[in-house]
Amino acid sequence: MQMIRPTLIALALSLPTLAVAAIPVTDRPAYDQTYAGTDQGMNGTATGGGANAPLSAQSQLFMQLQQMQQEIATLRGLLEEQQHEISQLRQENLERYQTLDSRLSNNSGAQVGSPASTTEQPNSGAATPAAQASNGEADPAKEKLYYEASFDLIKAREFDKAQQAFTAFLRKYPNSQYAGNAQYWLGEVSLVQGDMQAAGKAFALVSHNYPKHNKVPDSLYKLADVERRLGNADKARGILQQVVAEYPGSSAAQLAQQDLRKL
Repeated sequence: MQMIRPTLIALALSLPTLAVAAIPVTDRPAYDQTYAGTDQGMNGTATGGGANAPLSAQSQLFMQLQQMQQEIATLRGLLEEQQHEISQLRQENLERYQTLDSRLSNNSGAQVGSPASTTEQPNSGAATPAAQASNGEADPAKEKLYYEASFDLIKAREFDKAQQAFTAFLRKYPNSQYAGNAQYWLGEVSLVQGDMQAAGKAFALVSHNYPKHNKVPDSLYKLADVERRLGNADKARGILQQVVAEYPGSSAAQLAQQDLRKL
């Protein structure tokens, strides 16, 4: 009996060691088992609600990218349209300057009344009664100096000042021998500046206020050009036909015939 007790005590002391030895040994940390499903999902079989969040964010990013691309394409289209319009305006302005240059430089060898001539002749027609009444006492010397100073502003390409000067000249000397010329060049200045409405009005007033002036054919031809630029092809055609019919011997009529074939 005494021999059995020491044996039992020794066996009891050895039990913790045997229990520890029975626990399987592994190199993976305990949390690996917890996230086993996550590892499996990353291999292509994602399970659980947490794995869907990255896919939703990617979808939103893709949609935003598509929207940005569409907006960029729209902006590019608008930019191309604006560039085309600017190019057209530059070309039109260049043509106006070139036309004005040719008229300012061709002072000799051109017929009186030709759009290519700047040979200024005294007013051969009478102004309207209203203009005659408001003219007051005439001073040809002052009128000539005033008119020439205004015309020099065109040669200097100071169009804003030229417009102001011709407007003031017509207000002060509406019945001057240079009034018809001043009215015509006021239209030319407005045309170069791109103000079609003001140009059309100025050209129309030449034939209205000075119906017998030698600038009438030119002003009507330029009025037709303004109407064409404004998109009024029928009006332009009618005015050109009037120039051809009423002023058959003028260079304006020759130009009008050419334009009629184009309309």
